[in-house]
Amino acid sequence: MPKFKTVVEYDGTNYHGWQLQPNVSTIQGEIEKALEKIFHTRIVVYGAGRTDAGVHASGQVAHLIAPWNHSTENLKRAFNALLPEDISIRDVCLAPDDFHARHSAVSKTYQYQILNQDIRSPLRRLYNWEVSQPLDLSKLQEASDLLVGAHDFATFGTPTSGTPSTVREIFEAVWGKTDGGATLIFTIRGSGFLRFMVRGLVGTLVRVGSGKITVPDFGKILESRDRSKSGPAAPPQGLSLISVEYVA
Repeated sequence: MPKFKTVVEYDGTNYHGWQLQPNVSTIQGEIEKALEKIFHTRIVVYGAGRTDAGVHASGQVAHLIAPWNHSTENLKRAFNALLPEDISIRDVCLAPDDFHARHSAVSKTYQYQILNQDIRSPLRRLYNWEVSQPLDLSKLQEASDLLVGAHDFATFGTPTSGTPSTVREIFEAVWGKTDGGATLIFTIRGSGFLRFMVRGLVGTLVRVGSGKITVPDFGKILESRDRSKSGPAAPPQGLSLISVEYVA
């Protein structure tokens, strides 16, 4: 049977993350429900990353094997006709037999958004962490520069299933701003990420940006490999999985 690679976009607000779990709504669960309606049997979907409850994605990648003999465009239409409005299949294409959405990935890119102003925004609260105290962008970037390269990130997260090591390589960790500086965007690309790692990093970096700790302090926290030294994890709604990269 053919194997298909899909690119999935979703608003994670109403879901308990990507991974299938009993008695709660998940992204994988909703996609597999749609597939069961199409094929009248269970089709398992394998995702590139297990985003947590409340986390969003514009470029999650998943693969599946199914007895579909029509065009990939028609499969995409069938998917989207059956999925809830907060989940969409952006692309479907045939994949090689040896492709695996998770194991074939060479890097992943996440973004975290912070709304840095003293007035709450009801319209943006589901997609940003609202931080009222001023944040120093230059200090945020200086601390983030320490993340580039291979490091043991045990301070900021826990190992994922099947990958016990807490060492990951970060290729890029960059801060930018939009809306005249009101919105801060952290883009981080790496070989892989621990569970809660990006949120743990952002929560601790905000302590640097607000002047609660120094950049050297952040470096020592990273090197400690001690979860108790990490700042509180940033809330999930500011985080999005932007893309998953594969060897061309």
